[in-house]
Amino acid sequence: MESNEQTSYQCNECQAGHVTRRYITYFTWLGDQLVSVPNFPAWVCDICGRREYDHQAILWLNMLLNPEAGKPARKQVRKAPTIRKQPSRLGDSKP
Repeated sequence: MESNEQTSYQCNECQAGHVTRRYITYFTWLGDQLVSVPNFPAWVCDICGRREYDHQAILWLNMLLNPEAGKPARKQVRKAPTIRKQPSRLGDSKP
């Protein structure tokens, strides 16, 4: 079975290390609380330690930490537009 995903690549930060996929603990702030997520996928350089977090995992985490998650969607009630009649001008008629 072939994989299209690279197992490592050269680090763009230090140009010396190799970046490989690892599972690390990710930390983020949610309001005034520190949240830690174990086993979070990231690409880490073996020399300088630069981390690039998995984009799809970040999107999923943001969805889970969203304060609106799990709440029913609010339906927006749209009102029909009102049509106003222009008042007719009696003195404007041409003979």
